[in-house]
Amino acid sequence: MIRVLIAEDQSLVLGALAALIETERDFEVIARAPDGQEALNQCEEHRPDIVLTDIEMPHMTGLELAAEIRRRELGAHVVIVTTFARPGYLRRALEAGASGYLLKDSKAEELANALRLVHAGGRAIDPELAAEAWTAPDPLTDRERQVVRLAGEGLSTAAIANELHLSEGTVRNYLSEAIGKVGAANRVEAARIAREKGWL
Repeated sequence: MIRVLIAEDQSLVLGALAALIETERDFEVIARAPDGQEALNQCEEHRPDIVLTDIEMPHMTGLELAAEIRRRELGAHVVIVTTFARPGYLRRALEAGASGYLLKDSKAEELANALRLVHAGGRAIDPELAAEAWTAPDPLTDRERQVVRLAGEGLSTAAIANELHLSEGTVRNYLSEAIGKVGAANRVEAARIAREKGWL
């Protein structure tokens, strides 16, 4: 049996995914988690073969969860299943150690086959998104991404500087660089564009 842990903050989606997977004879859903931190705790306790996770969740995103599972060497293959058809998210998921990236509108048999492929050591990635991901690279550095994310949350330059332990001048420089790289007119637009592309 392929033992699966599902992490999803929307209870209806969580139930639907579990029901779909359990219709397959070779799968067993051994745990369910409503957020990334709980998924990590359950992963340490139950040691699943596969963690099927959304990206946007409370306490810890699916990308952070994938990175932490790899860092702690928990042995689970991570498959992201999401509504976000954004190449930036796919790139970051693969960099975090995910073995699969599927969209929630995938067919049930496609999901099951993808999980089998990942369990066997392969990768399962939406093909159209994969092609787009490598033609639309993320232009932001990690620090620029942090600054733009905080600016998008409405923080002032001074507040961002305080949060990241930087000078206000350095924060302004990072913002200016990021705004230019994404082709935005201001910090708010830069955050919006970066979020739409999956770079935040």
